[in-house]
Amino acid sequence: MPSHITTPELSKVDQERLVQSGIDLDMKNRCGSFLQMDQDVVHAECSQEGIEVLSYAKAFEKYAWLKDYNWKMISPDKDEVTKYVAAQKDPKGYVIIAHKGSSNILPIQACLFLGKDQIQHVHNIIIAEEGAELHIISGCTSGAHVGKGGAHYGISEFYVKKNAKISFTMIHNWSENIEVYPRSASVVEENGVFLSNYVCMQPVKKVQMYPTATLKGANSVARFSSIVIATPGSLMDLGSRAILEGVGASAELITRAITKGGTIISRGHINGKTAGTRGHLECKGLILKDGVIYAIPEIEGSVVGTELSHEAAVGKLAKDEIEYLMSRGLDEDEATATIIRGFLDVKITGLPEALQKQIDASIDEAEKSGF
Repeated sequence: MPSHITTPELSKVDQERLVQSGIDLDMKNRCGSFLQMDQDVVHAECSQEGIEVLSYAKAFEKYAWLKDYNWKMISPDKDEVTKYVAAQKDPKGYVIIAHKGSSNILPIQACLFLGKDQIQHVHNIIIAEEGAELHIISGCTSGAHVGKGGAHYGISEFYVKKNAKISFTMIHNWSENIEVYPRSASVVEENGVFLSNYVCMQPVKKVQMYPTATLKGANSVARFSSIVIATPGSLMDLGSRAILEGVGASAELITRAITKGGTIISRGHINGKTAGTRGHLECKGLILKDGVIYAIPEIEGSVVGTELSHEAAVGKLAKDEIEYLMSRGLDEDEATATIIRGFLDVKITGLPEALQKQIDASIDEAEKSGF
């Protein structure tokens, strides 16, 4: 098993913030780990045979062929964020490779910790070769005493080869003065599966993300699931996009959003470009306190034989449901928390139990703080 992750420079409070973002410092339920603190890579290892966890720099020293995967899914000229990351002379981030036929039961954890007032930049490349199965939990957090603010710029490129599978669960635990700009894209080949899960239930100043999956292979699958809470002062502009190119390709985009006074813009786009493809987009939102939830569902079909659907709903807690639970012995706060918990309880098909438990733990933590 991988060794315990030592972070002597972190306070107990900051170590607890790592735990809340899904990071197991004791490595009891992880087969590998990557930790970057600000711009310093302090840990990168994996004990699972056939799977490598490397820093970006070491990976490119080891494998010349990685240049064929670098900036191929995302253009370095896409926007100011990508231009900034591409301009760095000393790129940071990680490369995770599941070689042909390998798999990990215990997930790999990748932690990005921001402890100073600055821009943290990373460029990540994740590859599951033919027949491989790869499970990753990405815990991103900031120190409890980051002062005037900071920003995280993250580029992630995913490659799911024939008959391969990647599940990627990202848990954000930033703070109210941090801006976050993930840029990610994936390509899924024949019979490949890509599961992308995003959880953000703690305060953040701004999140802007719109990951795209291109389903090139026949019978390829992508599922995006997002669970978010916007607190006062937060702006969360997020969503996901799936391009269905392979015959039999399918995609599902699911969002559960709650505002406690912040603004959530929930975008979703499915483009059916080939006959025999299917896609569904769903966004459900709850307004607990005055805030904004703006749902923008888009379905685009350009051929006969693609089947696309969407559902969007924004509302408030149902009074009769609260009253019913109170009649069963709960007080109003307990009844409210129970309904919210049920609203956020999204079970993700095909997700390993360890990752589903981590998502549930994040919801538990938000419940303790009164959502």
